[in-house]
Amino acid sequence: MSLTPPIATVRPHTLPAHGHTRIDNYYWLREKENPEVIAYLEAENEYTKAIMKDTEPLQETLFQEMKGRIQETDLSVPVKMGDYFYYTRTEEGKQYNIHCRKQGNLENDEQIILDINALAGDSPYCAVGVFEPSPNHQLLAYSVDLAGNETYTIYVKDLRTGQNLPDVIPATYYSLAWANDNETLYYTVLDEALRPHQLRRHRLGSSIQDDVVVYQEEDARFFLGIGKSKDETYLLMSLNSKETDEVQFLAADNPTDTFQPIHPREQGVEYGAEHHRGRFYIFTNADGAKNFKIVTAPVDNPGRANWTDLMPYDEAIKIDGLEMFRDHIVIYQRQDGLRQIRVGDLNSGDYHLIPFPEPVYTAWEGENPEFDTQVLRFHYASLITPQSIYDYHMVTQERTLRKQQPVLGGYEPEQYLSERVWAVAEDGTRVPISLVYKKGARDGGRAPLLLYGYGSYGHSIDPNFSSNRLSLLDRGFIYAIAHIRGGGEMGRLWYENGKYLHKRNSFTDFIACAEHLISEEYTTPQQLMAMGGSAGGLLMGAIATMRPDLFQGVIAHVPFVDVVTTMSDPTIPLTVTEYEEWGNPDDETYYRYMLSYSPYDMVTAQPYPNLLVTAGLNDPRVQYWEPAKWVAKLRVTKTDDNLLLLRTNMGAGHGGASGRYDYLREIAEEYVFFLEVLGLTDAAAKKD
Repeated sequence: MSLTPPIATVRPHTLPAHGHTRIDNYYWLREKENPEVIAYLEAENEYTKAIMKDTEPLQETLFQEMKGRIQETDLSVPVKMGDYFYYTRTEEGKQYNIHCRKQGNLENDEQIILDINALAGDSPYCAVGVFEPSPNHQLLAYSVDLAGNETYTIYVKDLRTGQNLPDVIPATYYSLAWANDNETLYYTVLDEALRPHQLRRHRLGSSIQDDVVVYQEEDARFFLGIGKSKDETYLLMSLNSKETDEVQFLAADNPTDTFQPIHPREQGVEYGAEHHRGRFYIFTNADGAKNFKIVTAPVDNPGRANWTDLMPYDEAIKIDGLEMFRDHIVIYQRQDGLRQIRVGDLNSGDYHLIPFPEPVYTAWEGENPEFDTQVLRFHYASLITPQSIYDYHMVTQERTLRKQQPVLGGYEPEQYLSERVWAVAEDGTRVPISLVYKKGARDGGRAPLLLYGYGSYGHSIDPNFSSNRLSLLDRGFIYAIAHIRGGGEMGRLWYENGKYLHKRNSFTDFIACAEHLISEEYTTPQQLMAMGGSAGGLLMGAIATMRPDLFQGVIAHVPFVDVVTTMSDPTIPLTVTEYEEWGNPDDETYYRYMLSYSPYDMVTAQPYPNLLVTAGLNDPRVQYWEPAKWVAKLRVTKTDDNLLLLRTNMGAGHGGASGRYDYLREIAEEYVFFLEVLGLTDAAAKKD
């Protein structure tokens, strides 16, 4: 294999823009069916493999190390649904879960209802989208994607016979709901831009050609989804843009009736709803409740005029969602950057927070399909504590640990330290950083450090546990998360101050976090690595361009780096829906602002850090050509001799490999990339 990097052919393409033109020399890489494009991507893969060949033994060492921490044959905590206990299990050597259930009690015989290993067959990729037993538990509706393009085919399995029914529905998305008759199901269909825009109704045994289009969303900013209230009274259709929501409801006993809105969409008003005893419980940002509040409304007249506050609005608390039970409401919220779970007694009106033992942690909802229960299942973890599943009695306030993620090989949490520190951004904003490292990592002075970030869509990167990360921590690395603006960690304003014409705050916050960790002597620029994916890959491209001197190496997963061209093309999946995140470049103000930070457009003749860039050929969210074009342009423009590697998964999409072992091999390669650019591969290979 050649160690000479591939050089993509320059083919200038003119793009109009506000009375001017832009020349894109690599626009032709969008031609997925062009053999030259595939040949170029494969040449880049071969080059990456050749460069990393000498590290393959260490990659294998890390892979075996990470695999060795996993309990390969394992069992999930069973979830009670009706008269059944549903669970998944894994078997040593197999890539995927096996879905099972037992009727009555856990001592009874197991029924395998879906073996994803069998579904995958010889396919290099396999993902299950929906997994919905019918209300009477005799049927299972499930969907499968074998390409990684997030386009799913629905199948219906008769769990009494083990055979699939003739009903097969292609080109669907992630949501599905059964009506209470056990014969009618609702599903969402994708348009040409891969947006779920239609809700259809299917009756088992009928031709899919006869399926009724119940609703079609014409506004390209909106995604459509379908679900069901926990008490199984109503089907709930959600219509969501980045800034506006609408929920429509239909009695699940009357599947041919017409959906009715809880409140017709109103630009800028976001809300979600659940049902409880004739009222909707709604969390919303209406009436200036920027961090959301909870209201209730009667089912027979649920519009905004009839919304009644359940709890006073508290701007210090960001409400992320709620769950309803027979006698309780559970509120998932954030305060001071940390997740909280608040439990309310609907009879007494009393509320309490579930206490958590660590100063830096995360907690989130578990599987709670049962309405008539006093037990809440939730997950808890920290950078040190493995993911733990608890059952919490909402009356007695007692918790029971049902399972903690096993970490084989003698993991000792007390050997590690976790902390939260604060950087100060250039405008004076305090930005939290979560850190974890092994005791002694800083004894010899500054240490190699991996700084992770995302910072978009209001999505929070919470301090969770990873057994894979131990392979870095045990080699002296510090791992840090920069909770930058554009994310949701510190509330809605935190998000809004990192989007639209404030997007650059995300990048400068990350740079401020890096500078803080250097100034506080955690690390040095020569030992500092960065990583992020998708919109976090945009972050990586931006910081590598703005401050290449701060980072020795950067991994950009499926990076959104061709911002202006993508956002100027409404035919690309997801573009129009993204106008409310980045802005519409048809407006010259947004166009100029995007152009000022778009990494592909900002490539310049300067040194760059060592770079490993990944792509997925079938990725519908960030098309493969964005990272490919960026790498092609960097190859002929940058002025350094640092590594520049592109790895395209030719059989997967946005999330990379779907199999658990294939996924670990990708991580092993990335960790070795870090060790290689830091000159630590020999020391890493000698780790006991």
